[in-house]
Amino acid sequence: MEKDQWAFEKSAFEKGYLEIAGIDEAGRGPLAGPVVAAAVILPNSFSVSEIADSKKLTPKKRNYLYEKIYENAVSIGIGIVDPAEIDRVNILNAALLSMAMSVDNLFPQPDYLLIDGPFGIPSDLPQEPIPKGDSLSISIGCASIVAKVTRDRLMERYHQDYPFYGFGSHKGYPTKAHKAAIIKYGCCFIHRKSFKGVKEYW
Repeated sequence: MEKDQWAFEKSAFEKGYLEIAGIDEAGRGPLAGPVVAAAVILPNSFSVSEIADSKKLTPKKRNYLYEKIYENAVSIGIGIVDPAEIDRVNILNAALLSMAMSVDNLFPQPDYLLIDGPFGIPSDLPQEPIPKGDSLSISIGCASIVAKVTRDRLMERYHQDYPFYGFGSHKGYPTKAHKAAIIKYGCCFIHRKSFKGVKEYW
């Protein structure tokens, strides 16, 4: 039987919550660039199909769904934590901070949060961490897509500033080509100094 992607949202509605936000982040694994989170509140009428964990979608499909989400969402908030802050507080704390920032940027503000992963975020709002939530909740799935596309576009912009690293293709992830570029050129402003594969060449 096909799973109900609205199950977590329906459960929250039944508890009396009205503005339910799904939250996810992108960019915990790369050696360069920010971690980017998105928070999405969907209308009950949202009926766009094919929403899934962004990692399972092609770039073309992600971009298509990104536009559909922006056309239909009640509210979308973005949170961005830069590499310097990632190095200062560590990547997990930076990811949770970016998710909290994305919630703060929602209007209207939500009254309940569905969060991808096993951890809560620094927020006083009622919240429910959901491991693999990007595949289980429609709201988190939408947030996953928005976060991924937003971060990819930022990395494509950084590619213009630092073309020899290839950020436009690998988006800062530790590919063979990226690691070879770090060895050859050293590190740039958006590299994460605390990460293995970067700190050795800083």
